[in-house]
Amino acid sequence: MPTKITFIFDNPSDPAAFEAAYSDGFVGLARALPGVEHLEASKVWPKEDGSPTPAYRMLDLYFADYDAASAAVATAEAGALFPAVFGMATGGVRIAFADIEE
Repeated sequence: MPTKITFIFDNPSDPAAFEAAYSDGFVGLARALPGVEHLEASKVWPKEDGSPTPAYRMLDLYFADYDAASAAVATAEAGALFPAVFGMATGGVRIAFADIEE
């Protein structure tokens, strides 16, 4: 079954620094994971009342199946990706593997 890994980034302490790290490094490192079939990046819309959004950005990495996703996170490429994730996620990050139900 198709599987995705979703990164949910909470609101960073320094949005400009986060954006620089995100676009200049993280997305490229994510694309380099073996087996990634599709990548979908998104930014959470600001709330109309000005209160903090429930998350800041999300990134979905799509794989053929759970085994391919699991293998990808055990590679040297993932060894570069995950320290970058935790270094730039000053507001926190959640990472989830999900079965895609179409």
